[in-house]
Amino acid sequence: MSLRPVVLVLALSLSTAVMAQPSEDLRDVMSARAYGMGGAYRALGLGTEAVLGNPAAMALYPAYRVEATGAWDTRAKEGLLGVSVIDGATSRMAMGLDYHWVSLGRGGARTSAHLTSLGVGFPLTPGILIGAAARYLRMSGMDRYANSVTVDTGLLMRLSQSFVAGLSAHNLVNTDNVELTRYYTAHVGVMSGMLTLAGDVRGDFTTNDKTTLTYSAGAEYLLGMMMPVRAGYTYDGFTKTSRVSTGLGFMTETGSGFDIAYRHEMGGEKSRLLALTIRMQMN
Repeated sequence: MSLRPVVLVLALSLSTAVMAQPSEDLRDVMSARAYGMGGAYRALGLGTEAVLGNPAAMALYPAYRVEATGAWDTRAKEGLLGVSVIDGATSRMAMGLDYHWVSLGRGGARTSAHLTSLGVGFPLTPGILIGAAARYLRMSGMDRYANSVTVDTGLLMRLSQSFVAGLSAHNLVNTDNVELTRYYTAHVGVMSGMLTLAGDVRGDFTTNDKTTLTYSAGAEYLLGMMMPVRAGYTYDGFTKTSRVSTGLGFMTETGSGFDIAYRHEMGGEKSRLLALTIRMQMN
């Protein structure tokens, strides 16, 4: 019996399995602050990453914010550059715009992704905020292509002066693209004095026809009213790997400054990610 048909069937099966796998790359786009806290940031509303996380959080603290972020994975040789703007002070409705260029893969398989998001957040009451964001992805490469539009929504509840909880739904418009698969998150944040604690749970209930959960937890402590020190942990349900992270920053009285972060993956591809965010804020 010829082995050629068997080899072809196996190759087809493997390629189909690979194509069916979700891509976590675009779910991993965030600021250095968020990387330092293990990806637990959606309930906090402290930066422009709210446009990509829970858009309701853009209206949590009225301010003008501008941030520029760069990140590079020294093992995977992948990285991103991004700029984000939020106007949460002109009116009760906060508006935000985020753009990221993401470089994925290596050599001839390298892919460039352009991710643009436009979001709004609005306080229904002092304790209940809602938000939505439209996202456009343009991606081109040897094996990956996308030209798609989708939508996120979010709800945030300020249960006390120090405790916030929220829910968000992502990629609600089905694009039939593995880069934009649907998922949901639940998140909490506790901000008490100099200490901030946060936790996120991300659930994907459709990919591979099963439930896949990713957990994130992070902490930040503000030293001397100007130097935040951060630590975080993530367990990725898709790759079955853990990541630990740390970071620090510098901030002025207005909230402007910079943040740096390092994330270390234990197992998997053993990624080593470095990130820097420069931010300006006016209240």
